[in-house]
Amino acid sequence: MVTLVTVAAIPEHRCKIPNYDTDESFAHLNTSILDTYIPRLPSGKIDSCSLINTTTNAIYKCDSWVFDNTYYGTTRAVEWKLVCDRRWMAALTQSTYMFGVFTGALWLGNLADKVGRKPVFCWSAVLQVLFGVGVAFTPEYISFLIMRFLYGIVGSAGSYIPGFVLTMELVGPSKRSICGIAFQAVFALGLMLVAGWGAIIKDIKLLQIIYGCHALLLCGHFWLMDESPRWLWANGRASEAISILNRALKMNKSSVTITPDNISTASEKKQANGEQAGILNLFQTPNLRKKTFNIMLCWFANSLVYYGLSLSTGSMNDNPFLMLFLMGFVEMPCYVVTIYLMDRLGRRSLTSFAMITGGICCIIAVNIKGGPVSTTLIFAGKFLIAISFAVLYNYSAELFPTVIRNSAMGVGAMCARTSGALTPLLTLLDSFDPKIPAMIFSVVSLVSGALVTLLPETLNKPMQQTIEDGEAFGAGDTCFSAMFSKGVKDEHGNGKAKTEMEVDNARY
Repeated sequence: MVTLVTVAAIPEHRCKIPNYDTDESFAHLNTSILDTYIPRLPSGKIDSCSLINTTTNAIYKCDSWVFDNTYYGTTRAVEWKLVCDRRWMAALTQSTYMFGVFTGALWLGNLADKVGRKPVFCWSAVLQVLFGVGVAFTPEYISFLIMRFLYGIVGSAGSYIPGFVLTMELVGPSKRSICGIAFQAVFALGLMLVAGWGAIIKDIKLLQIIYGCHALLLCGHFWLMDESPRWLWANGRASEAISILNRALKMNKSSVTITPDNISTASEKKQANGEQAGILNLFQTPNLRKKTFNIMLCWFANSLVYYGLSLSTGSMNDNPFLMLFLMGFVEMPCYVVTIYLMDRLGRRSLTSFAMITGGICCIIAVNIKGGPVSTTLIFAGKFLIAISFAVLYNYSAELFPTVIRNSAMGVGAMCARTSGALTPLLTLLDSFDPKIPAMIFSVVSLVSGALVTLLPETLNKPMQQTIEDGEAFGAGDTCFSAMFSKGVKDEHGNGKAKTEMEVDNARY
């Protein structure tokens, strides 16, 4: 997701001054020489894209640059001169990856609901190694974009989302919070690894190969991982689900053994519902449709702020590797806090609170003079948005039934990657005013955080199995109904739907 922060970083640069700069190394010339050859912007900084003709005093665009190698050896942006009028090409490399994830979420999310979580996860892992290493050997810009697009398809949508859904479907309500948040904590560890490897290895080809080889860890799941028993159950493959559960019971040293005698009818019912389920079911009925659109905006907003802050580390004035490492590190305590709070405050209120306060932090940070206070507020915003993003994964998985759960997560991921693709392009608006990108991120976060209050709470509720369960779940349950009454009379719409769902979950 963020390897371009190191592989395609744009270091500090300026136009190459004739007779003073002999190569592409950044020479720290004195102020008088710089003022002779380079114009200054209204802010007082030197113009990194223009030179002064010392004979006519005319200002013209330069076509060669020197780059500061304090932190970077070489990068794709330096190699292909993706600066000034070509700056949009650097933003497009990140957007192309995110469009790949968008495509994968649309296609592989639905496929994982049709053929299972495990095959999509495992084959995507193999392709992730091939594309992750192969992108290091792309000789020019267009082939780099194509490889990054393919890498995006199998990376997040192919491995990450099915892996998360399978994790959530393997455990019961009491363990969903800690398992879901632990899954996100490893993502933060990945951010720290991106920074660590980038600081150590200056050769971008070797660096990209090392990044790609991390996907080898996923390939062992061909043998290590079982299919989701809930998915097998929902698709009428009860005997396989029972076999996996009995192996789990044996590993847990339980004396309980599950037999198929009392579940054949329920399994057939799930198969009948599961065969017709897909992405379209998210939009066909009123309650599911409202939840789907709300969650789509929530994913869009969280991704916009999260990657907006993460990808901006290279533009900070400090060591970019340290900043990226701290961006990952600051998430670790947030996950401890999240595990503690989400089972006490619930998913809805914690997500809404974190998004609103995170947006406020970003607004304040961008409107005060840069310094320790501004940096602290940026990290506070990252801390809060990491909380809401982590809870959102659990929340989304719990809001939708098994037969369309991966499709729902895929649609959410699709919206997140849409905003992820827009993020590097929106940051280009800082050319007009440095405040514009952060203000856009903040406003979207505030609006979405407010709308989350209209979603139902899922804390300690059984996971739904069928479309009917999903449509009935949470009808009339909002933050306001919870505040002004002792509770929703029947959060499933009618007693029968609630009883059937809880009985099925208990039987499972």
